[in-house]
Amino acid sequence: MTKSKIAYFYDAEVGNFYYGQVIHARLLLVCAPIVDVLSFCFSLIKLTLLSQGHPMKPHRMRMTHNLLLHYGLHSHMEVFKPTLASAEDMTLFHSDDYVEFLRLVTPENQHEHLRQLKRFNVAEDCPVFDGLFNFCQVYTGGSVGGAVRLNHKQSDTVVNWSGGLHHAKKAEASGFCYINDIVLCILELLKVHQRVLYIDIDIHHGDGVEEAFYTTDRVMTVSFHKFGEYFPGTGHLQDVGQHAGKYHSVNVPLKDGIDDSSYEQLYKPIMSKVMEVFRPEAIVFQSGADSLSGDRLGCFNLSIRGHAECLKFMRSFNIPMIVLGGGGYTIRNVARCWAYETGCLLGIDMDDKLPINDYSEYFGPNHQLHIQTSNMENQNTSEYLQGVRSRILEHLSQLQPTSGVSFHDVPTTHVGLESSEMGNTAVEQTELITIAHDAELEHEHAVDTRSARHAGPAVHVEEVTELPRSTGVTSKSTTLDLANAFALPGQSRTNNALPQSSASLGVKHHGTMQ
Repeated sequence: MTKSKIAYFYDAEVGNFYYGQVIHARLLLVCAPIVDVLSFCFSLIKLTLLSQGHPMKPHRMRMTHNLLLHYGLHSHMEVFKPTLASAEDMTLFHSDDYVEFLRLVTPENQHEHLRQLKRFNVAEDCPVFDGLFNFCQVYTGGSVGGAVRLNHKQSDTVVNWSGGLHHAKKAEASGFCYINDIVLCILELLKVHQRVLYIDIDIHHGDGVEEAFYTTDRVMTVSFHKFGEYFPGTGHLQDVGQHAGKYHSVNVPLKDGIDDSSYEQLYKPIMSKVMEVFRPEAIVFQSGADSLSGDRLGCFNLSIRGHAECLKFMRSFNIPMIVLGGGGYTIRNVARCWAYETGCLLGIDMDDKLPINDYSEYFGPNHQLHIQTSNMENQNTSEYLQGVRSRILEHLSQLQPTSGVSFHDVPTTHVGLESSEMGNTAVEQTELITIAHDAELEHEHAVDTRSARHAGPAVHVEEVTELPRSTGVTSKSTTLDLANAFALPGQSRTNNALPQSSASLGVKHHGTMQ
């Protein structure tokens, strides 16, 4: 096997963002009626206290990057600063008014947008903070830019630890997530790749991504997560997708205390079957680190090696892959985990003794790469694991193995690359994208002028070939606005329909912020 080309996206500014608020009450008193001010000030006091201890800390990306540097891993990768995603890019999935709200709202003016704050669920879990929209641009730009590199065969694997914010909905923030970079990344991959597999090992269910692709057979979503009285409250074993997407949503509900051995008993048989029947042409892997033992918001008992084994297993299939971050709230362990997993992707053995780095004080007293798991009870009995595994394998057996593309083949790209002196020149690219629509899936053409902005120099489309159709699906060609591509109705999966937001399900907030 030839040496893999690995790209790594990192923006040094990402560690400067902070999920906290600084607002001047004097400005509020001048700008709003007294009743609104009193109501808002009470909310403001609550939000300020919560945000001071908000568990989501972008500083963890800086710590991860610093470990990579001191282990010397960066020298084995192509390192890129992501091009910022634009509002136009974001509206390929998210609603225009939601993106415009994120672009305009600030801690200083949020009192002017009380209705929108409630409407878009921008509250305790997802506060307004300084640089919010820019933060979204950074992490989204890395994920979409990585997809462009895979589409153009410039990289075999792409790493963007700042991405992986899987809870965001079309017009709603959720679970510390504002823009769903994963959905946008997958939409980009679908321009070239007929089938994309999404894998999520965050402790929380990957609800936002599942919801976006719940009725399509071109994306399979697989989520391993804690289920039962736990945010976001979705991800039941029987939630398998609908219409053309039936059996293309795979949910693996887990209980507290699952350890490496139990996790592997489910993960490898399930993922082997997924690869057999779905045969993806690209993989998006969300490596949320809140499933590690000792996480501030988690309740699993995985070691870093056990967590990384999931990634290593998928790596063995030799399919183009994008690796993203996600949850993870004991930040010293998040940095350890993602640094180690970067080493695994590179095939580099890393010394367990951490090198001296800029954040050495975080890793005391032992200053080791790997962590000790706890002695917490594993509530996932052998009988429970067997039952879950059998049911999921039964569901997957309903799918006929996809024909056409050889199991290990990488699909031919449909664009030709050509350098341009004008790096900002807009490029027209015709694409075929599969849309979840009513009771059937329709394949339709759309025009997109954004891809080249993420790929560095502008690219010229020499030839565009239609992507192969999914078997057994009627198709028609027409121009479609991608902004409405996944405008799914807000109904509960339990009523044999599409999902609703976690807020309407009565589920507790993502994290307990102290």
